[in-house]
Amino acid sequence: MGHSRETHRIPSDGLFLYDRDCGFCQRSVAFARDRVRTRTAFAAWQDVDLKAFGLTPEQADEQAWLVRSDRSLLAGGDAIAETLRHGRFPFRALGRLMALPGARALTRVAYRAVAANRYRLPGGSDTCALPPPRDSRGG
Repeated sequence: MGHSRETHRIPSDGLFLYDRDCGFCQRSVAFARDRVRTRTAFAAWQDVDLKAFGLTPEQADEQAWLVRSDRSLLAGGDAIAETLRHGRFPFRALGRLMALPGARALTRVAYRAVAANRYRLPGGSDTCALPPPRDSRGG
């Protein structure tokens, strides 16, 4: 963890937190910057003060997060949809569609499936694998 932790000012279109150690995540962020041209800022969760956002490393490792300018949080598919809404056409329309009530449930399911298998996707590696689910019985 040789990186210094930064305290980020939250831009008006939010700060998207991703996993720096995941090649698939890095490629997705590069796509968002280059193709979606979202106005959302990006930072690796490993480089920010997660406590300042009310997050733990475990939460940040499990899924992507969008910290809004009012410091409210969106996670997973909801974070992706909101980030797309701040991009150019047609991504803006896609983000709005993904946030509709019926589509939102599908977006969340799709996000969980991708997140659970991100190490198998192009650019992914074993470091992308999510930790096994915690046993709800505490063991």
